[in-house]
Amino acid sequence: MEQMNLFQHEAELLQPLASRLRPRDLDEFVGQKHLLGEGKVLRRLIEEDKIGSMIFWGPPGVGKTTLASIIAKRTKSKFVDFSAVTSGIKEIKAVMELAEQARAVGARTILFVDEIHRFNKAQQDAFLPYVEKGSIILIGATTENPSFEVNAALLSRCKVFVLHGLEKEDIITLLRRALSSAEGFGNDHVEIDDNALSMIAVISNGDARKALSTLEMAVLNAKQNEDGHPQVSIEDVEEITSKKSLLYDKGGDQKYDIISALHKSMRNSDPDAAVYWLSRMLEAGEDPLYIARRLVRFSSEDVGLADTHALPLATSAFEACKNIGMPECNVILAETVIYLSLAPKSNAAYVAYEEAAKDANKDIAEPVPLHIRNAPTSLMKDLGYGEGYQYAHDFKDKLTAMDCLPENLKDRRYYRPTQEGFESKYSARLAQILEWKAAHRKK
Repeated sequence: MEQMNLFQHEAELLQPLASRLRPRDLDEFVGQKHLLGEGKVLRRLIEEDKIGSMIFWGPPGVGKTTLASIIAKRTKSKFVDFSAVTSGIKEIKAVMELAEQARAVGARTILFVDEIHRFNKAQQDAFLPYVEKGSIILIGATTENPSFEVNAALLSRCKVFVLHGLEKEDIITLLRRALSSAEGFGNDHVEIDDNALSMIAVISNGDARKALSTLEMAVLNAKQNEDGHPQVSIEDVEEITSKKSLLYDKGGDQKYDIISALHKSMRNSDPDAAVYWLSRMLEAGEDPLYIARRLVRFSSEDVGLADTHALPLATSAFEACKNIGMPECNVILAETVIYLSLAPKSNAAYVAYEEAAKDANKDIAEPVPLHIRNAPTSLMKDLGYGEGYQYAHDFKDKLTAMDCLPENLKDRRYYRPTQEGFESKYSARLAQILEWKAAHRKK
């Protein structure tokens, strides 16, 4: 028996680090606090044993398989791991028959289907009757949008939970656990630089499996210190990953320094510098949607009406990044950054809003002039609401000399267009409007 246990222990140690450290319960599970934090919906369903069929949608290495296994253990259900890559309808029916037999004696079966998006419609349909009558609780995992990859009939019977890539701090927690745990390298007394741990966490891009595999490779290939213990430096990590440390921390100062550099390079009409800073962020694992949101803001703050195509382009880039993700969206962002760099620049809209906001905060009690108030009731009409209002479409030039600002702010100018790009046309148009109004007020 002792010999069997020894062989079993040695066999476990031959497993990849990520497998050896797979969490066994919710308290060991790291990440997905929006679903598994105290009082959150999925945690409550698990703790109250009220789970139904569900689909976990998220990127690789975030715990989809592990979470399904924990659910099965916590709810005392039989756990069947089913691969969409190696199984067909024949295998599905065989598993369903076993699940039916188990149900007949009061046992539940949780069927975990990894990469459920790889099943064709006929294969997915084979699950339907068993899900409907409760023979199985289906938990599917997919990296693809289930709205497009799972047929509607099956999807309607499943609750979709979106899992996110792990935060840097979550990854570091897992790495430190691997270094101290007996299932990991706890007996090896590994000496590792904090910067090396940080780099592993950053380049893993939210993927726990990738992070643990990188750590395992680094430790197994590390030099030994004077005490004979593995010693891992940031240079070792760079060597095994073929990546240089990009000195970029998604949660630290570098993030804001580099996004500032990107913003200011575009403002300075320098597409080469802008694309460089963009690549620094993306190659270090920054969320492309964070960058895309900043480009949408830039298009109005720094380009504005000088190029009225800028905002629609930036908004389209955001939607494209959201739909296809990395690495495919890197060129989309590069195209947008180059366009915004070369576009004529105007901050007139930004300045207009900032100046108006100062007045709005300073003069918060300024009343709306009576003539531009609505008058939905007879009382309001009697009080003078709407009296003297001039409907522009009733006039030949579609203009009136009516004032729309509060009395104390009369003749205040916020928007002062530049002569850049399209805005030169708006500048000329505004000048005509102001001249017309000035002339008609004298009459």
